[in-house]
Amino acid sequence: MLSYCTNVHAAENLDDLVAALDTYAVPVRERLDADLLGVGLWLASTVAAGLAADPAALRRFAAELKARGLAVQTLNAFPYGGFHDTVVKHAVYVPTWTDERRLHYTRDCLTVLAGLLHEDARYGSISTLPLAWREPWTPADDDRATAAFTEITAHARDLSDGRPLRLAVEPEPGCVLDTVADAVSWLAGRVDPAHVGLCLDTCHLAVSFADPAEEIRRVHDAGLDIVKVQASAALHVEDPAAQDARAALVEFCEPRYLHQVRELSPSGEVLAADDLDAALADLPGAGPWRVHFHVPLHAGPRSPLASTTDVLTGAVAALADTGRPVPHIEVETYTWTVLPAAGDIDLAAGIADELRWAHTEVAA
Repeated sequence: MLSYCTNVHAAENLDDLVAALDTYAVPVRERLDADLLGVGLWLASTVAAGLAADPAALRRFAAELKARGLAVQTLNAFPYGGFHDTVVKHAVYVPTWTDERRLHYTRDCLTVLAGLLHEDARYGSISTLPLAWREPWTPADDDRATAAFTEITAHARDLSDGRPLRLAVEPEPGCVLDTVADAVSWLAGRVDPAHVGLCLDTCHLAVSFADPAEEIRRVHDAGLDIVKVQASAALHVEDPAAQDARAALVEFCEPRYLHQVRELSPSGEVLAADDLDAALADLPGAGPWRVHFHVPLHAGPRSPLASTTDVLTGAVAALADTGRPVPHIEVETYTWTVLPAAGDIDLAAGIADELRWAHTEVAA
């Protein structure tokens, strides 16, 4: 079942979340002429805590979803809260996996997922952050995070009733687990692969200039699974030194989210900048850029910019070639409201068009 992630909606309490589902998710389902629409729920920490502590409220929310023809098999537990604040940037990585708040939030999300999991789902998944932003991080932090993963795994195991609940760690440029290789190195031998694996965000994968098939083999060779795919696309800039390309990129500089940039230099070295404005100032532009800016899958940016949907389709094809069951696929374009000319966008129509594209290109 293909899902779309509701972190695109600014809903920090349960009433606002239900209103957002009525305003967007139900019209999306109707535009797709579908009886059932998968939603990858994002629950702010206060919402998750309230539902986890109140079984009756959780049952009522499950009934609200069912009445709207909405099905849940996955949650996005990366942002803790404030995901639509005026400025988010590095705050999205707080609390880290060394902080008990992260553990409690993820426990709550697991409890909620157990109560919402659709009857047709083989398992439930929750994507989470790659430990923390890369600094500061110490060996003692590794130990604290390892203990937290041990505890969260026990909770997932206790809640799994015939269908496993699984945590999906999502590598992201600039974080402690920057790449798929970093995540595999940290997780292998440290976690129980029955309940902890990877979330393959294909925008992040593209930004790292990694080969999708090689990275998927790396995961499986380590005895781990890709639990969830976040179907997303990055900006690609073939010639970032060109004047028209730089002018186009300026339109994507915005204050809310972090837009990490990687440049593939002529020598094959990958150069890094932590945000797009820093890249425009500091990177040489001698090779192509990939920018962590989730762009709609069905409608790439205007030339000379492009998107990396080829990395997404390549990753899904490589997963299919493994012969393993297809993991959860969640379309995660949370940046609709910060795109150039965002004010002209009909969000429900855009999400429906994107899901239509995804049904054809990655979920057929």
